[in-house]
Amino acid sequence: MKASVAAIAAPIQQHYPDQRRRARLFAIALPVIGGMMSQNVLNLVDIAMVGRLGDTALAATGLGSFANWLSMAFILGLATGVQAIAARRVGQGAHGEVAQPLNGGLLLALLMGTPLAAVLILLAPDIMALLNPDPEVVAEAGPYLQVRLLALVAVGMNFAFRGYWSAVSMTRIYLTTLLIMHAINVFLNWVFIFGNLGAPELGVTGAGLATTLSIYLGLGIYVFFGLRHARGEGFLRALPSRAMLASQLKVSLPASFQQFFFAGGMLMLLVIIGQIGTRELAAVNVLMTLGLVIILPAMGFGIAAATLVGNALGRGDGEDAQRWGWNVALFTGLLGLGMGLVMLLLGRPVLGLFLVDPETVALAWPALVISALIIGIDGAGMVLLNALLGAGDTRRVMRISIITQWGLFLPLAWVVGPLLGGGLLAVWLLQAVYRTGQALWFALSWRSGRWKAIKL
Repeated sequence: MKASVAAIAAPIQQHYPDQRRRARLFAIALPVIGGMMSQNVLNLVDIAMVGRLGDTALAATGLGSFANWLSMAFILGLATGVQAIAARRVGQGAHGEVAQPLNGGLLLALLMGTPLAAVLILLAPDIMALLNPDPEVVAEAGPYLQVRLLALVAVGMNFAFRGYWSAVSMTRIYLTTLLIMHAINVFLNWVFIFGNLGAPELGVTGAGLATTLSIYLGLGIYVFFGLRHARGEGFLRALPSRAMLASQLKVSLPASFQQFFFAGGMLMLLVIIGQIGTRELAAVNVLMTLGLVIILPAMGFGIAAATLVGNALGRGDGEDAQRWGWNVALFTGLLGLGMGLVMLLLGRPVLGLFLVDPETVALAWPALVISALIIGIDGAGMVLLNALLGAGDTRRVMRISIITQWGLFLPLAWVVGPLLGGGLLAVWLLQAVYRTGQALWFALSWRSGRWKAIKL
């Protein structure tokens, strides 16, 4: 018995980060997690304020927000290229060049985002009509989406800045900027939704305008901090070279496709669940909302892992880079086990806060139990996904993500759910297998070490 316990404890002790490495990890990850939590709080405030306008307004903003997220997904991959290359330059000690990838990311956001935003703004009413048959919802969702899309380029630039601040371990700037943005967003919601302080009462469109203006404010704050802290590293001193842009595109485009297909896969899952039943769809909406909150630590630690891996590779220390991946993955996995236990203890009462129908709560509870049981594995897999991105192995991440989600999970979910009548529980069990298998694939890819040969 003692021998078996020792055999289990040995790899944990080997890969668990010591106090010094934990301190470095926390310094990068905690501000990112705080910023993401701030975003979730803002989302809840938005829902509360728009909800006062009625169900149609709430449905329109929800639909428009999801369509906007899907529209942004492709351009968000730019942050991966900025972070991966800038983190390498930090590790190499290439002073004066660390911010060059940021310049490239800003330029690519402008070049890629402008035509994309123009096309989507023109098509926004038609897109909304395809997603929802209710003409009243479409009438409000279309203008809301158009106003949100006016900030598409700024969103791409803001994420490029996030990649840079993460790469240079200055994520407190990211947190500070988000807190200011979100506070201003809430205030502007109050002004434009309800027509306060002499402003026109714009309703749903006012909510979109408030968000767009706050995003541009955030971009201005990022530029201010960039001039203050990154000017010496080359920020806005020269246009990026063709070689730099080509390198960033090589890293960023696979990450962009991975983000886009993942977002599209989430939409497809909602479509599949909707074919099973309305009560199931309501349950899944709450499960997804809770899941996004629970997975926040893994997302923050994953971004930190990408920086730490990139820094180590820049120093030419592939072994330390690999150790960082295992360190952060193990720490996040163990944290996830604790969070899963909390979910099991408090999950049912929490579901009751969002779902008033006892039958819907009873339907959602077994699925939440499944999510709680795999949250540690899922979190560790997310960390290793980000570690591979930080190493520049974005094509491998894209392949694994698309194959497991679109090639396996979604087709099988359609078969076991709507086709065979397996219901929500069958689909959620299948999702647990998909997420566990994907995490294992990322772990095997990380263990292989082939990513160490990638040059950025």
